[in-house]
Amino acid sequence: MSLYLIGDVQGCDAALGRLLDEFNFSPSRDQLVLLGDLVNRGPDSLKVLRRLQALGTAAQCLLGNHDLHALAVAAGARPLHKNDTLDELLAAPDAEPLLEWLRWRDLAVYREGILMVHAGVLPSWGTQLTIELATQVSTAIRQNDSRDFFEHMYGNEPAEWHQNLKGTERLRVIINALTRLRFCTVQGKMEFASKEGAGSAPEGYLPWFEIPSRATANTPMAFGHWSTLGLINRPNLIALDTGCVWGGCLSAVRVDGGRRELVQVACEQAQKPGRQA
Repeated sequence: MSLYLIGDVQGCDAALGRLLDEFNFSPSRDQLVLLGDLVNRGPDSLKVLRRLQALGTAAQCLLGNHDLHALAVAAGARPLHKNDTLDELLAAPDAEPLLEWLRWRDLAVYREGILMVHAGVLPSWGTQLTIELATQVSTAIRQNDSRDFFEHMYGNEPAEWHQNLKGTERLRVIINALTRLRFCTVQGKMEFASKEGAGSAPEGYLPWFEIPSRATANTPMAFGHWSTLGLINRPNLIALDTGCVWGGCLSAVRVDGGRRELVQVACEQAQKPGRQA
């Protein structure tokens, strides 16, 4: 068995198909973990979800901020944005089971000694706490009536984690860290306005993975979300959002057995270059 981690697809189904062909993926033999943002901005979100759902247990998918947005729109808790490309998915005859499948994806997973999230983790969160907090959010998302959850999901405050946070504020901080984080302070205060590369950190902030005292400093991690960061493939850090939807590449890294194999395919430019939400 081979395990491949895949960066942000964002509705680029043609590129995803080519990537799977490139490493001769077999669902009976291989496993995938997709690091979130399966849908939106690209042209074929519906095809992406149909493809991944059909793979069953061979594909483990994390929720990213665009996936949560799609669920919020479907729940009637948020309007579509002008740059969203979710209309075909939302109008599809199988939209309901596909979105229900999406709702049951995780926000963090630990496999092959690697902690995987869509965006990042706060400095005080170790691996076990990250998984526990992600599970708390998953439980809330999977409630039968999740509209109330999505209506209160958005916002930048509180900007810091405290163990005594409760209710919607607690869940919002967890979601923001796992699906939106790029920069934070050593104390864990998050900043969301800056979306350029690692060198563009506001004064007093660092890329979350450069916080020297973070509890996961010795834990190998993989994430997506940050297209302007580009590919990172270090022993303890894998960043895999290489801007497929912006005309870059779709990237996968094979991680099983301690080996690393990078596989990339070019993607047709589905969006004009620019900052990614």
